[in-house]
Amino acid sequence: MARKKKKVEEKEIIYAPIDEQPITETLEQNYMPYAMSVIVSRAIPEIDGLKPAHRKLLYTMYTMGLLGGKLTKSANVVGQTMKLNPHGDSAIYETMVRLTRGNEALLHPLVESQGNFGKQYSRDMAYAASRYTEVRLDPICAELFKDINKNTVEFIDSYDGEMKEPTLLPVAFPNILINPNQGIAVGMASNICSFNLKEVCDATIACMKNENADVIKYMPAPDFSMGADLIYSESEMRKIYETGRGSFKLRAKYTYDKANNCIEINEIPYTTTVEAIIGKIMELVKANKLKEISDARDETGLDGFQIALDLKRGVDPDMLMTKLYKLTPLEDSFSCNFNILINARPMVLGVKQILQQWILFRMNCVKNGIKYDIDKKSEKLHLLTGLKKILLDIDKAIAIIRHTEKDTDVVPNLMEGFDIDEVQAEYIAEIKLRSLNKEYIINRTAEIEKLMEELEELNRILGDDNEVKNIIADQLKKIAKKYGQERKTTLISGEEITEYNETENIDDYPLTIFVTRDNYIKKISAVSLRSSTTEHKLKETDEIVQTMESTNKSELIFFSNKCVAYKMKTYDLADAKVSTMGEYLPGILGLEEDEKIVYTVVTTDYKGEMLFTFENGKMAKVALSNYETKTNRKKLIGAYGNKSPICDIRLLDEDKDVVLMSDNNRVLLVNTEKIPLKATKSTQGIQVITLRKKDAKVVKVVDKEQCTVEDIEHYRPKNIPAAGGILRGEDNQISLI
Repeated sequence: MARKKKKVEEKEIIYAPIDEQPITETLEQNYMPYAMSVIVSRAIPEIDGLKPAHRKLLYTMYTMGLLGGKLTKSANVVGQTMKLNPHGDSAIYETMVRLTRGNEALLHPLVESQGNFGKQYSRDMAYAASRYTEVRLDPICAELFKDINKNTVEFIDSYDGEMKEPTLLPVAFPNILINPNQGIAVGMASNICSFNLKEVCDATIACMKNENADVIKYMPAPDFSMGADLIYSESEMRKIYETGRGSFKLRAKYTYDKANNCIEINEIPYTTTVEAIIGKIMELVKANKLKEISDARDETGLDGFQIALDLKRGVDPDMLMTKLYKLTPLEDSFSCNFNILINARPMVLGVKQILQQWILFRMNCVKNGIKYDIDKKSEKLHLLTGLKKILLDIDKAIAIIRHTEKDTDVVPNLMEGFDIDEVQAEYIAEIKLRSLNKEYIINRTAEIEKLMEELEELNRILGDDNEVKNIIADQLKKIAKKYGQERKTTLISGEEITEYNETENIDDYPLTIFVTRDNYIKKISAVSLRSSTTEHKLKETDEIVQTMESTNKSELIFFSNKCVAYKMKTYDLADAKVSTMGEYLPGILGLEEDEKIVYTVVTTDYKGEMLFTFENGKMAKVALSNYETKTNRKKLIGAYGNKSPICDIRLLDEDKDVVLMSDNNRVLLVNTEKIPLKATKSTQGIQVITLRKKDAKVVKVVDKEQCTVEDIEHYRPKNIPAAGGILRGEDNQISLI
């Protein structure tokens, strides 16, 4: 029996209407809250020199009793920190690693550590897992938490409302400038270098005494945990100090071990790593651009950081280091961007402005601490004043307490009997019976006069900003004396250093360059060429299309069929012999699969003009100097016009007659003087020969002297553009040769 098919009714799908919303509203509602969260709560440091992740970690360690306490497992700290920072254990531990003494990232580490925490100068050295390492707060953290229990800073609820955490730490020194800090937010970033603690303290004291103090006299330049030399320019440094933006260069320090013919590098720029340095050196060695080094290795061990470079015999170590500074990260730049959160607003400030903001912040912390002391001493004075009143009649106080029937009436009866308030009465009622003697009361009330003097002094200090500044200055002097250390980064004048000049160390000699149709190139010295008795080694179907004489200190420009010019130094090309095939240009220049070199120029002074002839009959003339670049660029896009395929490229030392020939046997003789010189490389040029047929094109350009057409002057027009003339009689058989 056949099954009955069910009829499926097709239902019309009704889509809900789409609400259109301006993109600006979408960004404000969805993206801006995220961006502000990253800026304010994650990436940009605040005036205490800490990001929220750092502050939560350090405060957790402080509450765990790790300031002056024993070492504890890092995993324990990470777990406790998650009560304040719910971003995951790996993120918290990574934050801790950078703060440790073992990592050597900070000038004054905030966490004392035991175990492997990696190194700032190593990209590949991984830190051990948190279960293997131990930490506690470094003694300098006592200055970060100074008087934190005296309401010096504001406390807020943690993310789940279960705990309280400080919005800032009441740091007793400008930590924002002492330790380096880097952060990338949304649409902005921060990169703050570190300065010497003693110098910063001196500069801060000077700023408190005189608003117009020149801070650069006290702290001339940054100081880094990894040392190195800083190439110092006072004008550039002043720009950084005033604007909060700018850059300076750091270079490695080295010594030469004459016995082993080896350079030992002991300090490197803060911004690089040992792997980056050795990697770049070996890359140059393999490229045959660094022939002076036989080996480079990392010899870092228990004795400290060290890179060893084994030299070949006869190499000048100082000259080599000058070269390495130029070619490797042994000299590197530090870009400053002093972007700091001030009252939850990101601001790029100069050094002096940062110090002024920190002074205001620290003054507020000290004043809050004084207010706390005043409140506590006032409370104590108030209690002792009430205690003094019962000194006149202790028996009366005992009688009141003894004859009061209800416990709840004791305090009101004492208030009435001695004319004291409830707080005072409560305090007296809590005194033990054995203490209600004359000696005890006299000893306690003797503090009243001292408390009144202290309160008077505290109120005087609170009302005088100069007194508050004196307190801060005294604290800074003690901190500088206790924790200060000598500068690690040495300042050297830019005028004293020797810049590496690549061409000075290159041997210059006459040579000849050969380029073949199949894009092979040979650089053969004049000596080798004269002594050679063999013919050029070429592929069977290949032939030499260009022969150019020059010197080793010249530059090569290769024009490809893709409107691109490739540049290289002639001395970067390996010397060849006539018996070798030479270098393959697509390989050494990195050409695309269907790209080939159509013309090569060798020059030492960039004199002359480039003449470009296009298949559509246009010609363009551009000065060769347009291809000269200040930087060592390897590739120039838009080297000539791209509206029509290129037919011919040639270098003109002076204007000359050239012959253009089309594929429909038309010939035109023109002097290049009539082609105007254009300022832009990508110019389309001017029409020289008009091609009457749509599919006609220029196929050949030769010098007048190379042309075998008889009576070539017959084909010279009075003006251009011109159609040219059709080859006559016997010339028609010459076929453009």
